[in-house]
Amino acid sequence: MSKIKTSFFCQNCGYESVKWVGQCPSCNQWNTFVEELIQKDSSKSNNGWKDYNEEKRSGRTISLKQINSSEEKRLLTADAELNRVLGGGIVPGSLVLVAGEPGIGKSTLFLQNGLWLKDLTVLYISGEESEQQIKMRADRLVAPAGSAKNDNFYLLTETSTQVIFQEIKKLKPQLVIVDSVQTLQTPFIDSSPGGVSQIRECAAEFQRFAKETNTPVFLIGHITKDGSIAGPKILEHMVDTVLQFEGDRHYAYRILRTLKNRFGSTAELGIYEMTDEGMRGVLNPSEILITQKEDQLSGIAIAATIEGMRPLLIEVQALVTQSVYGTPQRTVSGFDLRRLQLLLAVLEKRGGFHFGVKDVFLNIAGGIKVEDPSIDLAVLCALLSSYEDVSLPQHICFAGEVGLSGEIRAVNKIDQRIAEAEKMGFEKIIVSKYNQKGLSKKNFDIEVVMMGRVEEMYRYLFT
Repeated sequence: MSKIKTSFFCQNCGYESVKWVGQCPSCNQWNTFVEELIQKDSSKSNNGWKDYNEEKRSGRTISLKQINSSEEKRLLTADAELNRVLGGGIVPGSLVLVAGEPGIGKSTLFLQNGLWLKDLTVLYISGEESEQQIKMRADRLVAPAGSAKNDNFYLLTETSTQVIFQEIKKLKPQLVIVDSVQTLQTPFIDSSPGGVSQIRECAAEFQRFAKETNTPVFLIGHITKDGSIAGPKILEHMVDTVLQFEGDRHYAYRILRTLKNRFGSTAELGIYEMTDEGMRGVLNPSEILITQKEDQLSGIAIAATIEGMRPLLIEVQALVTQSVYGTPQRTVSGFDLRRLQLLLAVLEKRGGFHFGVKDVFLNIAGGIKVEDPSIDLAVLCALLSSYEDVSLPQHICFAGEVGLSGEIRAVNKIDQRIAEAEKMGFEKIIVSKYNQKGLSKKNFDIEVVMMGRVEEMYRYLFT
């Protein structure tokens, strides 16, 4: 008889140890090691994909010069937002991990994309729902104009990878969607589903399947309470693409971000609206991120920002009030708190504004998170507008980074920002004077105001 092998795994990062230790040497977390039983038999592993398709992969070394460089044909879905985030479509043989909050709409998004793929055999594997539940959701989804539901869409409600791969060999699908990877269980490891070793081995089996058969696989995953993807960190290293589906459940809008992509940019972003008929891609997000208001209110500024290749106009809201406690509050939503403190220090030092005795609240409208430094200028103007209790002109927007010495620094892709502001009907945009070199000679209908210092901008807007 073979000897039973056990190992200790860190439940936080997946580090493996032959004995129990109190503190993980990898992630420095305490009391995270759990013993798991491993009964792995390599002779029974799911490796029999030789007859799956006609394409043969060689197992020998080959010179780089002998490889023919040909553009890999991507599978285009009916969802333009998903195509953009993936870098132009689904790459054959890719392994994609999608994670997000419970109830955010991950299953709905990929169920509808599987239903709308034309002329492809799609297998949707669910370990969380029954066939009747998935059928009810599928009946509720409405295909976009020009698309019809896929007749070659198949369901499988199973958690054992051995059964799943047997069904895959019979059906030979061209796309596999797994919901979710935390519910899968391989018979070669004797531990409960969701454990570190189970997630790692199940993902490895699907990775071998995807690469050897050139079939794309989507793995839907869970996240932990601190927002990171559940399971070992090696799960993110194994897959080709990591997508994060995020958004506030109190808003109808969802954002699909790329955290890792071997086949495209990691700066892309897709925006969806949750409706009764499924997820609808938002083609012009600037309209939903700017509040349509009749009255002019203080503390509101519009920023021209870039997410990936997409220009966005977003609304920055600031509230500055007298502090009633000893220590003033600094509260932000959708913006970096340390960046706000830096901008307040610039206003205190370079402008002489006494924010040290004021409570400051900052919000990015629409429930999105922004990391683009070009939003600095709009944040600064919103703070000054609330401080002075003077509203900014409605048809003006901002694009510029603010330095510690109070200078307005240049930002990239300034032409796209100006064009988006012009398209949305703005009459004036304030940018850095150092952007003059990168500005094309194209004549814009919008007035472009060049400035170099924060003091200069204050005089322009408030005096």
